[in-house]
Amino acid sequence: MKIISAKYFGMLLTLAAASLAPQFSRAAEADLDCKLHFSLSTWSVIYKQSEGRGVVTCENGASIRVGIKAKGAGLTVGKSRIDNGTGRFTDVRRIDDVLGSYAQGEAHAGAVKSGAAQVLTKGTVSLALAGAGEGIDLGVDVGELTLSREH
Repeated sequence: MKIISAKYFGMLLTLAAASLAPQFSRAAEADLDCKLHFSLSTWSVIYKQSEGRGVVTCENGASIRVGIKAKGAGLTVGKSRIDNGTGRFTDVRRIDDVLGSYAQGEAHAGAVKSGAAQVLTKGTVSLALAGAGEGIDLGVDVGELTLSREH
């Protein structure tokens, strides 16, 4: 077995680092700060459905109006509303990256005034949501939340 000389080892190390550089720069590009402001109404009896609207704004000045729909199933019952909810996205390169369906899992309980916080994922993009509202709800459910461009 041949031993690689220090000269060739240095060249191999340089080539390996150069091949990884585009991946690191792509990860660095996915650092656009985007936020969501939304309102959402929910009802559930085993099956959960939520609908709402919001606006996504990014630090580069881009903004879009979005429709919000969530569907899920589980052991859940109730009706609630969230006004002035907020969300923050991670790993966004451009504003269109926020559109699409996010995996959702949630445990919730509330009466009259209630609050919610959860983190959803869609590939490499994540969305952390927080909001307070009114209603009665109790349960555990899983499903998906979809953000689509409103016209």
